[in-house]
Amino acid sequence: MSMLTQLDYLPDGLLQVEATELHTLIPGPTLIHLPGRRDVPLFVSILLHGNEDTGLKAIQDVLKKYQNASLPRALSLFIGNVEAARRGVRRLEGQLDYNRIWSAGNDDIAPEYRMTREVTEIMAQRGVFASIDIHNNSGLNPHYACINRLDDAFLHLSTMFSRIVVYFTSPKGVQSEAFAHLCPAVTLECGKPGGRSGVDHAAVFVEGALHLSDFPTHPVAKQDLDLFHSVAVVTVPKTVSLSIGAGESDLCLEERIDQYNFFELKTGTRLGYVANGNLIPLCTRNENGQDISAYYFEIKAGELITRRPVMPAMLTRDTRIIRQDCLCYLMERLSTLPTKI
Repeated sequence: MSMLTQLDYLPDGLLQVEATELHTLIPGPTLIHLPGRRDVPLFVSILLHGNEDTGLKAIQDVLKKYQNASLPRALSLFIGNVEAARRGVRRLEGQLDYNRIWSAGNDDIAPEYRMTREVTEIMAQRGVFASIDIHNNSGLNPHYACINRLDDAFLHLSTMFSRIVVYFTSPKGVQSEAFAHLCPAVTLECGKPGGRSGVDHAAVFVEGALHLSDFPTHPVAKQDLDLFHSVAVVTVPKTVSLSIGAGESDLCLEERIDQYNFFELKTGTRLGYVANGNLIPLCTRNENGQDISAYYFEIKAGELITRRPVMPAMLTRDTRIIRQDCLCYLMERLSTLPTKI
């Protein structure tokens, strides 16, 4: 039996409901198809992480504007982890991460993988125009867009949201990676949940995408783009005890660690303190899965410091999210745009 519910109408109350109350309207992951003046649909995914409600609020704002009018383009809305949203958490303990289960061609028999394959196949049959995956993050980050392909259409779509664009190929299994095989696809990072700025920004972007007839074929002007390449993901091993600001632990991170996001850290920048002066308490994997922690970090006099200049993103003070996802991503600026990938 499929986990997925499909609807061709908007459930009563969806435009007013909070993320924590969605379970009263829909039973779980739901794909809603709404008609528009252009038949080829825009795909939008929200709440792949249950505590990131900016996407829901942005979609509510957009659809309220068109309650008595036709949408400029058909819209297919995927609402993801309803159970985690009910509890206001990223994902439930023991639950799969809904933004790591979209690998194209995966053969995993878990119902969550079957569900995302079904969604992808449905949208392929519908000839999807573009894909937008809306997220929040837990640290202090600017609003930025992420793409999995360095392609003109992808770059044009992403710069409609922000001049800051991050190109990444790891982690695998994310929604935008799966849909990049079908259409221009972008992930929006809309800052912390709870504020209006992320909601307003995402709503304006979604409405703009609904009005698009096609994508320009020319490159994005260099002055309109700050392009970064995500080169590594940093995690804290389960065997390493962790604290923020103070505490008796294997790794105690700086109190305001999230203020380092999107700043190029100089060699020797302190990230925290370590109890064991011989072992780097991090796992830093590049796009090939190799641990390159010693390339970026070292320990001196009990301090964990950077070994070379580096720019992090997604640093957070939320230890639960660090455990469930990662500590941060490391980025390098792409000063020249490679040929299409």
